[in-house]
Amino acid sequence: MPSMTETTIGIGGQAEGTDMVLNIGPQHPSTHGVLRLRIVLDGERITTAEPVVGYMHRGAEKLFEARDYRQIIMLANRHDWLSAFSNELGVVMAVERMLGMEVPERAVWTRTLLAELNRVLNHLMFLGSYPLELGGITAVFYAFREREELQNVMEEISGGRMHYMFNRVGGLKEDLPNGWLGRARHAVAQVRSRMGRFDDLVLGNEIFRGRTRGVGTLSAEAVHGFGVSGPIARASGVDFDLRRDEPYLAYGELQDTLEVVTRTEGDCLARFEVLLAQTHNALDLADACLDRLGELPQGPINQRLPKVLKAPEGHTYAWTENPLGLNGYYLVSKGEKTPYRLKLRSASYNNIQALTVLLPGTLIADMVAILGSMFFVVGDVDK
Repeated sequence: MPSMTETTIGIGGQAEGTDMVLNIGPQHPSTHGVLRLRIVLDGERITTAEPVVGYMHRGAEKLFEARDYRQIIMLANRHDWLSAFSNELGVVMAVERMLGMEVPERAVWTRTLLAELNRVLNHLMFLGSYPLELGGITAVFYAFREREELQNVMEEISGGRMHYMFNRVGGLKEDLPNGWLGRARHAVAQVRSRMGRFDDLVLGNEIFRGRTRGVGTLSAEAVHGFGVSGPIARASGVDFDLRRDEPYLAYGELQDTLEVVTRTEGDCLARFEVLLAQTHNALDLADACLDRLGELPQGPINQRLPKVLKAPEGHTYAWTENPLGLNGYYLVSKGEKTPYRLKLRSASYNNIQALTVLLPGTLIADMVAILGSMFFVVGDVDK
């Protein structure tokens, strides 16, 4: 019987466990902006994750203190560049509350309409870009086609495609052009008629569902702990929406149309489903606003303001249900023409903090799927 020889070639990683620190960024994997994630890996599994923010910080809150109440609208407009109209709205509402100012009814309904159109524009970007991050390129082309329909009507009234600068303290910059309501109604109808493509093309795709179902589950407890809000929170079963629970603008009269969409799974798929369903409802709300504006008589769209606008001494907090979640402004005035302090609470900053509990325990292959489903804008994180 021939002799047997046993040779040990190598034991590699079985000899000892070694954690690897991996820096993701400083940029978003889909180049939405400059975010850095510091993750620690055990093999292919993430053990810890730390979002490192601040690479885009521009000091907007400090700049607020050196601008008068008309000029701060421009600064507040830009932190979430997909929700510019909604950003403007929060700051003018805070100033109007300090002044005790009533806004004309025509301005209230027009603001509500434009806020919902802005919500659709925001959501369409993520409805297209999220499948793109998972390898599906087609959806983003459809999303941009629908965005163009709505961008055209927004550009017609404001002159801007991203930073509308249409809100003013006391109302809006100017009245709507002749025939605009009809063109806006046509654009909303066109977008609604094609929204089913996202159900068929994305939600009906077995690869998309396989990459997102049961992946990145965020608990309701984590939502409350980190102050997560918006579609991400509602996908985890947290049934809260300022438009219903603390109505502002004309939302108190739109409760029959407003639908707060929730899911209980809290995974990537649930977050996408909530975003898509919320887009459908925003189009319904826009139609309801168009109906009401068509019935209103002609009237003022804003209030006449003094040449130098000064808010009385005091403080107030105004918050809105922005497309990405709760957006709040804490305004402190010393009776001057500039804010003494204006603190911005943005949705994305709180939302991405949840990555510290969302990523650990998941595979590195699922990281982009989870990160993309958080629907954040980096400028909204850094301010």
